Amino acid sequence: MFLPNIPTPDEVLDKGFSRAKKAAAKVRTSKIHRQHKSKRIEEVRIQTACQVIRDTFEEILEKTPHVEELPMFYQDYIDVAVGVDDLKRCLGALNWANGVLEKLQNQYTHKVRRSPPENAAQVRKAAFGRIASVVNRIGDELDFLNYAKQKLRNIPTVDTEATTAVIAGFPNVGKSTLMRRITNAEPEVADYPFTTKGIQIGHFERRWQNYQIIDTPGLLDRPVEDMNQIELNAMVALEHLADLILFVFDPSQTSGFPVENQVNLYWEIRKIFRNTPVLPLFNKMDLADDEEKIKYIEQHITTEDKPLMVAASEGKGIAEIITKLEEFNREEMRNRGD
Repeated sequence: MFLPNIPTPDEVLDKGFSRAKKAAAKVRTSKIHRQHKSKRIEEVRIQTACQVIRDTFEEILEKTPHVEELPMFYQDYIDVAVGVDDLKRCLGALNWANGVLEKLQNQYTHKVRRSPPENAAQVRKAAFGRIASVVNRIGDELDFLNYAKQKLRNIPTVDTEATTAVIAGFPNVGKSTLMRRITNAEPEVADYPFTTKGIQIGHFERRWQNYQIIDTPGLLDRPVEDMNQIELNAMVALEHLADLILFVFDPSQTSGFPVENQVNLYWEIRKIFRNTPVLPLFNKMDLADDEEKIKYIEQHITTEDKPLMVAASEGKGIAEIITKLEEFNREEMRNRGD
C-alpha cells in the first residue's frame, strides 16, 4: 500500500499562497477597469489559495486506498502497523478541512465583491488568516499520515492466486535460511533475536503452478494478547495467507530456545489456526546431536506426516519440502474439483 506524498501545513500554505500570488499577477496585466481590478485581484487570490489547498487534500484522499476495500490481510496489517481507526480519522480531517475551505472561499469572495475597492486587500488578509488557521488545525493529522506513509511503504505485495506456505517458529531456528533455499528471495538476516524485521515473500514455480513462501518474524512462546507488533504481523500472515504452515523446530537448541518451549508454541499455532494444515520441519539436523531432544518433539506433536529432517544451511531436505508442497497443492486442487 503506497500513500501519496504528505506535505506539512507550511508546505500546503506556501503552495496555496504562492499560486494565488501568481494568479493575481495575471489579473494585474489584464484590461479590467482600474476601479474593479483591485477587487478582482483579491478575489482571485482567495479563490486560488482555497482551490489549490483543497486540490492538495483531495489528491491525498483520492490516492489513498479505501481500507475497507482491501483484502483482509492488508486491513489487519495496516491496523497492526498504524491503526485503521487512526488512519480513517486523519483522512476524515482532510475532508473536514476541505468543507471549511469551500465555505471560506464562498464567504470571503462574497465579502470582497461587496466591499469598497480600498478594503479588498484587508478582506483578503482576513481570509488568508482563516485559511492558515484551518490548515494548521490539522497539522497533527498530516504528521500522522506522513508517519503512516513511512510505516506502510514496505507493506508486502502478496499473490492471492498462488499456493501459499507460511514459515513459523521461534527466532533463529533457520526460517530465513530455509526460505532462501526454497525460493529466490533474499530476506534480511542476522544472528540475534527477531532477525526478520518484517514479512518477507519469495516465489517459485513448479509445473505451471505458482508457490508463495512467506517468512514471518520469529514468534515467542506467549499468548497473542502479549505479542509485540512484529509478532502480530506474523500472526496476520498466518491468519489470512496460509494455505499451509511450515512449523520449524530446532532440535539442536542453538537458537537458544528449549524444545519444550518450541513444542508449546507449535500447539499454540495448531490451536489458533485449527483449520490450516501444519507441516513440522526439524531444521539444523546437522547440529542436532541429542537424540532425546528429537524424540521429545516427536512424542509431543501430532501429525499424520512424519516430520521432515532438514539442514537448511547445507541445502539438505529442501527437495523433500518442495515435493510436499506439490503434493499438498494437488490434493487441494482435487478437493476443490479443479
